[in-house]
Amino acid sequence: MTPFIAEIIGTAILILLGNGVVANVVLKDTKGNNSGWIVITTVWAFAVFAGVTIAGPISGAHLNPAVTIGLATAGLFPWESVPTYLAGEMIGAMIGAFLVWLFYKDHFKITEDEGGKLACFSTGPAIRNTFSNFISELIGTFVLVFTVFYIAGPSFSTEVTGDAKIGLGTIGALPVSIIVWVIGLALGGTTGYAINPARDLGPRIMHSILPVKGSSDWGYAWIPVIAPLTGAVLAALLYLALQ
Repeated sequence: MTPFIAEIIGTAILILLGNGVVANVVLKDTKGNNSGWIVITTVWAFAVFAGVTIAGPISGAHLNPAVTIGLATAGLFPWESVPTYLAGEMIGAMIGAFLVWLFYKDHFKITEDEGGKLACFSTGPAIRNTFSNFISELIGTFVLVFTVFYIAGPSFSTEVTGDAKIGLGTIGALPVSIIVWVIGLALGGTTGYAINPARDLGPRIMHSILPVKGSSDWGYAWIPVIAPLTGAVLAALLYLALQ
């Protein structure tokens, strides 16, 4: 399996489980209907665990363009590999979103709340304020990427020796999952903590393609893309300044 395929599969599993729990909580007549925020944040955390466990030994399990860009900015990942990883992450996110729709298709049909159905694909603000929403996503992603640098420490490398790739997956998936869980519980209430451009954009594209009624809210869509990338770059710059 190549890093490109690993990023596709790992990200697809991440989105299938992460958006799957949202669908289970918000769609009508599911067994998990109205089970709440703690359920959503917990499953998203362990969706990260699953994705990183699968992709880690092959690609380092970025599963997130913000992580990829942040590592490259810090000199811990080769820029020439960035396009391949970004493509894998986007494709995987779209596949995962399609699988969520397929899995919960009957429940999408009977759910009238268009905003709730969009939430099964992408994020949205609790209070729509461009500046505040941007800052929320920037700070959340900053915390994620900055912490990842210190979880991984010197185990990151831009070199590939034989079949052994040193990267995020070699440190174990659990610490990163815990960070995502904490971010969701502490900082997720304002925008739904996308903290991952592929996680939001890929499923939003699928929402606009699949037979799901309602607006895909493209006017908001740039925030969960640009803000996480900005947060990741700032995290990398601070990490470098402190070395």
